[in-house]
Amino acid sequence: MNLPQQAIILCGGLGSRLRPLTENMPKPMAPVNGKPFLHYLIQQIRDQGIRRILLLTGYRGEMIQEYFGAGEKLDVEIAYSSGPLEWDTGRRLWEARRQMKPNFMLFYSDNFVQFNLHRLWRLHLQHATPISMLLALKEKGNIRVSQAGKIEAYDKSRSGEGFDNVEIGYMIVERDRVLAGFPDCSGFPDFNFSTLLEKYAKEAKIAGLVVRDPYHSISDMKRLQLTCDYMRHKKILLIDRDGTINRKAPRGEYIARWDMFEWMPDTLEAMKNLSKDGFKFIIITNQAGIARKMIEPEELVYIHMKMIEKLAAEGVTVLKVYMSPHHWDEDSFNRKPSPGMFFKASQEFNLRMDRCLYVGDDERDCIAAANAGCGMLYLSEDGKDPELDEYPKPYFRAKSLRECLALIGQVYREWEALS
Repeated sequence: MNLPQQAIILCGGLGSRLRPLTENMPKPMAPVNGKPFLHYLIQQIRDQGIRRILLLTGYRGEMIQEYFGAGEKLDVEIAYSSGPLEWDTGRRLWEARRQMKPNFMLFYSDNFVQFNLHRLWRLHLQHATPISMLLALKEKGNIRVSQAGKIEAYDKSRSGEGFDNVEIGYMIVERDRVLAGFPDCSGFPDFNFSTLLEKYAKEAKIAGLVVRDPYHSISDMKRLQLTCDYMRHKKILLIDRDGTINRKAPRGEYIARWDMFEWMPDTLEAMKNLSKDGFKFIIITNQAGIARKMIEPEELVYIHMKMIEKLAAEGVTVLKVYMSPHHWDEDSFNRKPSPGMFFKASQEFNLRMDRCLYVGDDERDCIAAANAGCGMLYLSEDGKDPELDEYPKPYFRAKSLRECLALIGQVYREWEALS
């Protein structure tokens, strides 16, 4: 079985919570910074390597087809399966069955989240389920999932105990195994696809991968506004501290006082030049010296305060410093190479991680960037790449930040053109 090469997007809903906006347009066409929301979703699917798209349209579907056509503008192939507004999601999928590939990605047309297709695919192969989906943590959710990644129950009422996840609408589907679970459609019955999800959950036929980066939606006007800000281009560079901004302490030691802090001249000069071009910075750093009782927490706060003051005096804006005080034996989600600090930054500053670069000098920095879904500029004094199972995308290597000013500008201009 091969990695999915087709994406199917459910685009037939009325979008009543977006009125009066949707009185004249279908919900997937809701404008986000001058482009339909569906534009960003298709763009994301394409960037994951899927170029065959099937849109299941309903309400005002002609507007979708008129805008996207056969997909040439987005370098994809788009086909359509259209039906009346009254059709529910199950009926739309059934009517499109002859256009489905043996396995495909299924998307709802009102949610957006960072995802890694290969990781979801590995989960799918591991559990051998007909459906494998992305989940998001939510206090009153509709899904209960085991630690191993098997969905144990699906509750549409959201009233059960232990239901602390929701499906986002990103899922791998095996056509024949899933269609076999559909009700008898010879009389063209109508049903909601969630009914099938509930049934398959009871039969342990769905795997779930929890994503920790916040997802975004256009389901109502407030969320649409947040999504517009999320998609807006931001010139923010994520950057490591020790070995990148300042020189590292000798092995086994830490920068425990401000008088031990020694700037990396090339980095400081580069940050000043980038600031003139409108960039701001978020610092993401491990500081296990706190857990090891080798740095006083108050002293670290003082070091960061002085660092930010010095940078500000040079015209450099640091939006925030995210710091993990954890020991490496704690297995903390907030210590690199885990991506917890990146996701905190994503939530607080409403950042698209796939539109950010992280600058660092350690293999763990690269792994953390890959885990967070952002790009990476790896500073390597010996000019060698780290040995990684998965490299961040995009990935660049250089000896100093200063020699990469043009590259960083180019990457962010390309992202701006896509926003």
